[in-house]
Formats: sequence, structure tokens, C-alpha cells
Amino acid sequence: MGGKPDKEAKFSKRESEVMDVLFQNGSATAREVWTALGESRTYSTIRKLLSILEEKGHVQHTTEGSTFVYSPKEKREKAASSALGRLVDTFFHGSVEGAVSSLLGGAKGELSSEELDRISALIEDAKQQANKDTK
Repeated sequence: MGGKPDKEAKFSKRESEVMDVLFQNGSATAREVWTALGESRTYSTIRKLLSILEEKGHVQHTTEGSTFVYSPKEKREKAASSALGRLVDTFFHGSVEGAVSSLLGGAKGELSSEELDRISALIEDAKQQANKDTK
């Protein structure tokens, strides 16, 4: 219990909502999570979700007086990267090209010229890194 995060873990919708609050705030009490979610769930549900996330190894807590303060065990970027990897594996058979193609094709002109320029720069950086790694 409370060990390393399960690399293959998938969050339920409710767990994702709780994790979003923790990522945004850095840490929060159960009451703060409950309030941040607009009190759309019962307070006891939030406490249970935090307990489950801790058992799965995704959050940890410290104690301030009699209050538990929860925080994510991983940074948002690492968790997002792991989730994105699972998404690419699941829906695109591990093809990053397929995922990017789907994103660009699905955007239907919604990406600005500046966003496309930044994506192009990221691709160029990746090409340069790949060339360095093969030398």
C-alpha cells in the first residue's frame, strides 16, 4: 500500500477529477478537494477516492494536526507522459506518427499559425536530437 504508482493504472473519471485538483494546487485536504469540485460529490466520497488513490500509490499524505494533506506522488508532466504513452499504445498501436496525424487532422483548422510553428520547432528539435543519438 502507498508504494510506487502503478505504471498501467488508469484513473476513473472521479479519480481524474481529484488528481486534477491536486496537480493544480500541489496539495490539498479532502475538504479543499471537495470544495474545488463544486461539492458535486459527497465529502465522504472524496475522502474515499483520496484513500483509494493513496492505496494505488498515486498520492501521499502528511498530517497537519488531525487533518490529512494530500499531494500527488508524481508531477503532472510525468503522469501526463505516462497516460499519453498508454493512449498512443492503445489507440494508435504505438505509432506516435498516427497520434500526431490524428490530432492535426482532427483539429480541422483549429490550430493557429503560431501553434503550428511551435509544433514544427518541436519536430525540428526532435530530429536534431535523433541525429545526435545516432552518431
